[in-house]
Amino acid sequence: MSTLSVPLSDGQLRQIQSLIDQGVAENKASLVRKAIDKYIEDQVIEAILKAKEEPSLEGDLDELAARF
Repeated sequence: MSTLSVPLSDGQLRQIQSLIDQGVAENKASLVRKAIDKYIEDQVIEAILKAKEEPSLEGDLDELAARF
């Protein structure tokens, strides 16, 4: 596992702490990992939905989506 150092504004840190206080994550590192995972998931879903609208594609896109 690698470590990433990212400068954050005071406002971002306050929001992060608020989310931790609400129980969304155990600590800052856990919250950032969750945020990255959510972003990646959103991008995959967006790509699947975009591909589903592509008329030239063949195959079962629902099956592909189920893999994610």
